Amino acid sequence: MSHALQCHVTLLSMRELESRLPRTFATRSARALGVHPRDLYRWRDSGQIVELSRGVFRRTDAPAATFPDLLAVAHRVPGGIVCCLSAAATQDLTDELPASVQIAVPRSSRAPQIDYPPTSAFRFDPGTFELGLSRLEAAPDEWVRVYEPARTVVDLMRLRNRWGDAVAYSALQRYLRLPTARPAVLLDYAEKLGVYGPLRAALDVASAG
Repeated sequence: MSHALQCHVTLLSMRELESRLPRTFATRSARALGVHPRDLYRWRDSGQIVELSRGVFRRTDAPAATFPDLLAVAHRVPGGIVCCLSAAATQDLTDELPASVQIAVPRSSRAPQIDYPPTSAFRFDPGTFELGLSRLEAAPDEWVRVYEPARTVVDLMRLRNRWGDAVAYSALQRYLRLPTARPAVLLDYAEKLGVYGPLRAALDVASAG
């Protein structure tokens, strides 16, 4: 291949990258646009994109992502919802740093196996799966599904045997200090998720203090 033709191929690939692909994308999305996998790995090796997770890439000309691991997992598991400690950490409800990205998937679905970033999947009841669903801006104009703070607190309460009472009670206290705190919503979620008694008791103690 001549030098001129080589330059033409490189420029064509760069234009293709800039005009056709979103800032973060999966291999399947790129292939749907006619991009061959070998082009993806050539762009990766040349530093035009970075691989956030297996088969998930981000353009290096994109703004920095605030939560790149959450963004990567969201592309690996589009129907998943960021939950528990991962959600609490983004909402300033805990100082705990989760060792893995924690996502919820419907109990009827297969739990995803993701090595990087380390990911833990929780299988939740399909009937209440999207209860308290919200979204988080993981990168400028790029959003991931996440449970809102009230649902996060209730999940930490009902799974407190996993991380300890202190984590759940601390999250509850931090939530109640938020200007947007809605204790009635906490109780509604707790009733629907089968943890009304413990949440009611904890709420009474927190309110008395």
